[in-house]
Amino acid sequence: MSNLFEAAGMQEDAPHPLADRLRPKNLGEVVGQDKTVGPDGVLTRMLGSGNLASLIFWGPPGTGKTTIARLLADETGLHFEQMSAIFSGVADLKKAFEAARARRQEGRGTLLFIDEIHRFNKAQQDSFLPVMEDGTITLVGATTENPSFELNGALLSRAHVLVLDRLDDDAIGALLVRAENDIGRKLAVDKEARNALIAMADGDGRHALNLAESLFDVVSEGQAPLTREALATVLRQRAPHYDKSGEGHYNLISALHKSIRGSDPDASLYWLARMLTGGEDPLYIARRLIRMAGEDIGLADPQAIVQAIAARDVYETLGSPEGELAISQAVIYMATAPKSNATYVAFKAAMAAAKETGSLAPPAHILNAPTKLMKSLGYGEGYEYDHDSDHAFSGQDYFPDAVGRMQFYDPPARGFERDIRKRLDYWARLRAERVPTETE
Repeated sequence: MSNLFEAAGMQEDAPHPLADRLRPKNLGEVVGQDKTVGPDGVLTRMLGSGNLASLIFWGPPGTGKTTIARLLADETGLHFEQMSAIFSGVADLKKAFEAARARRQEGRGTLLFIDEIHRFNKAQQDSFLPVMEDGTITLVGATTENPSFELNGALLSRAHVLVLDRLDDDAIGALLVRAENDIGRKLAVDKEARNALIAMADGDGRHALNLAESLFDVVSEGQAPLTREALATVLRQRAPHYDKSGEGHYNLISALHKSIRGSDPDASLYWLARMLTGGEDPLYIARRLIRMAGEDIGLADPQAIVQAIAARDVYETLGSPEGELAISQAVIYMATAPKSNATYVAFKAAMAAAKETGSLAPPAHILNAPTKLMKSLGYGEGYEYDHDSDHAFSGQDYFPDAVGRMQFYDPPARGFERDIRKRLDYWARLRAERVPTETE
């Protein structure tokens, strides 16, 4: 039997991957998560109080979610039990809960770590509630998805959500130094290539160590340092982490939207490019541009929505990559257009007023009167045909009698709305000078 384990490489002294060998031995060795495990971190204070609550770790891959969970179990003396929501079902959870109850009777608690916890359905998530409440387990869940959207409210109310940040360049650099100390030699890269290697890691500590291990394997000791260009031939850079159906999807479209609203064409192009290189559907972006044109530009530049619709039509006609140029043109046009949300604000205010005033009828003088009965009831009486009035403006009131005149649209003096503002002010003066008729 011993020979079988040795043949499989399972003996204790078998070589382990670099990322596994460099797994932190205590919370102080965790890099890039000072807000969570630093001297003033949330978990540091929680451990200091002697009370470890159930937790949900939310963050991108390679930020230390599993590692921190293991270290928490070590720090608190809890039994560490790990499961993956991808490979586990209700039966597996029941076994884990029963084992935790047995340990509890023996005086030892259980830290149950669930990787990808958002993959569990509602019923599976609900099964945690009683064993969390009675102290059978301390749950630590890990997810790359926004818990607000993916986890039940009941589960979230019983756990603290801690956000683990994407590792910055300093944290990735510190991991590379640890890798060099473990191997006993420096990475054979020049300064520019080292920066490129850090960028390739894309904030993922595990990936950074895997890249370093690959370099140590293929570049011999004493070999001349690789340049940035040579590094690219040795390692293949993966696409930046971008989940088209998850949090990254909404974060990047939000970044594009806010950059356009902020009149920054360069930042707008950057986020557009990030989404396209991440594999986002260009038609999704084009549809969102149409929305942005109405919400943030509106009548300040009525051509913005025309540009957005045209970009969508061009992409549907040409496809990729030619059609993407039309989308980028629309992005630049919209980013450099005058901004106004007056249409958006006016519409929301009108919708609120409509809901509040219910089913009030229009004033009688603007109602059509196709029958004698309707004429006898005053329908259409006193209506003034605007084209027969001076300036083609009668100034009559068109709101329900019970509410009086209301104002929703208040355009700023920017772009095309500067002219609209002048026009509205002119009509307001004419309306103020108007002598009301007896029917009004």
